[in-house]
Parts: sequence; C-alpha cells; structure tokens
Amino acid sequence: MRFTFLGTSAGTPTVSRNVTALALAIEDHREWYLFDCGEGTQHRVLKSRYSSAKLKTIFITHVHGDHCYGLPGLIASANMSGRTAPLTVCAPDGIEQYVRNTFAYTDVHNLRFPLNFVRSDQDDFHYDDGHISVDAIAMSHRVPCFAYHVTEKPPYHINESVLDSLDIPRGPLWHELQLGNDVTLENGDVVRAEHVRNVAWPPRSAVIGGDNDKPDLLLETLKKSDLLIHEATFTEDVLARVGPQYMHSTAAMVAKTAADAELKHLILTHFSQRYRAEKSTKEHTVKDLYDEAQNYYQGNLQLAEDLQSYQLEKDKTLNKI
Repeated sequence: MRFTFLGTSAGTPTVSRNVTALALAIEDHREWYLFDCGEGTQHRVLKSRYSSAKLKTIFITHVHGDHCYGLPGLIASANMSGRTAPLTVCAPDGIEQYVRNTFAYTDVHNLRFPLNFVRSDQDDFHYDDGHISVDAIAMSHRVPCFAYHVTEKPPYHINESVLDSLDIPRGPLWHELQLGNDVTLENGDVVRAEHVRNVAWPPRSAVIGGDNDKPDLLLETLKKSDLLIHEATFTEDVLARVGPQYMHSTAAMVAKTAADAELKHLILTHFSQRYRAEKSTKEHTVKDLYDEAQNYYQGNLQLAEDLQSYQLEKDKTLNKI
C-alpha cells in the first residue's frame, strides 16, 4: 500500500504545504484512491505519479473547505480531459450538494462520465471494490467528520496439492475456487473454497483520520491496524493558548492513543501554519510536533511532507519511497 501526501497543512496553505489530500494505491493496480481534496489538490496531482483518468474513488472526511474545496475543480478538469470511467465520491451529507450546486452555477453540464455519490455518514456505509474495503468511523469535530479504516483485499492462492488429492481436474473448477466460489463435483461432493485456498499475504490496513479532537475514538480499530494517519494541528502549549474551540488534536493526544493501541506506525499530518520547517523569526517548527509525540510513542513515527510517499510493505514495515 502506497500513501502519497498531496497536502499536509491545516486550514490554509503555506509556501511548502498545500491543504489536505492523500493518495492511496495498491502496488500492482493502475487505479488509485483519494482521501480528502482541499483546494489546489489537482495541481499537486500533476506533480505526482497519478492522473485523474485513473482515479477510482474519492473519500471525503467532512465538509470543511480545506478538505473539499478542490473537488469541483478536480472533477471538472477530469471531464475536460476526456475521462469516461465512472467516479465514486464517498462523503458525508453536504458534499454532493456542494459539488452539484457549484457545477450548476459555473456552467458545468453533461459530464462525460457517471458521477456517483455515496453517503459515508450512514450507519450501513461500507465500500468494497474487490481491492480494498473501507469503513467509516465517526470522529469528534465541529461538523460531522469521519475517519476511514482501509483494509486491502490481497489475492488468494489455491492449494494445488489439496486439489490434486481430491482429483479435481485443472481448469474452470480451479478458477472458481480461487475466486472464492464453492464448487460441486460430478459425484455431488461440495468443495468449499475456504478449505482449498489461502490468502497470499496478511491484509494490510490503515486508518486515515479526519479532523478530530478525541483520537481515543479510534483505539479499538487501531488495535487491528498497521498504520494511523492523523491530524496533529497543535502542540499542547499552543492548544492551551488558542483554546479547544477548533476541536483539533495535539501531537501528544494522537501519540498517546497510538501507544495505547501498540500501533506499529504513525504518520502525523495537518499541521497549523505556525509550524515552519526551519527555525527563523517564527516561534515554532514541525520538530516541536515530532518531539512532543515522541515523548509518548516509541513506534515508527513520521511527520508528513507534501509529495512524500510511504510504502506499507507486505511484511508490515513502513518505508519512505
């Protein structure tokens, strides 16, 4: 699983950071997925390995502009570029209205491709396209906001020795079993796919958080995940000065939850513009966020940067690429 950060700033862009967007791809698949789409995301996509033509599904965490203002532009540009494949947008209430009203008032009509919206704030929301499955987890923010728990669906290998021992001829029956379908032999015996196939490698999973001031809402899900990508807008000292009304997490809050879950990997993102890359006339740097998180979390800790990619390998290690 490859994660590419297209924007890592909170609220407003900076010279080095755009607002929130994250690309996800599975190694061997040409299609990719987008989580949040702040203003300017399509320009960041142009600087990445991805294209709007191969974008399969967009997941939006909530209606705040730094997470969704880029949607109409990205979709309109895909239309102008000749896209014909369907595009699905999974998002809470308000996102479809925002996009369709923007198109209505800016003369965008007759999309060349089906644009499908799915409400991710519904209790029965579940996305599964055969490559990944995604569930939504309600967060704590000023508006309804959701994290997405993404689990890959790796291929299965059939156990050839078992099939040979059962005298099942190679061909269509093997194919059906590999797909997960039970088969009935000529003698009436039923062969269960679960008994003759094995997953190629343990599924990798990640939680991609939206804005949230209660990271512990994710604790139980994190116990069965490999990676958390979560906002760390402030350090504790800054939060004490600005107050809790913005309902964002500190680096310490997220790190404590990751430690409690015994999580292997944590990537912090969505940093306030007050945290600069280098110390200058500004009081704060991103290192302050790293240092604060490291006080509580001893796993693999990373601070996201725009256009930086990370690979969650099949052996569950996480590497910069």
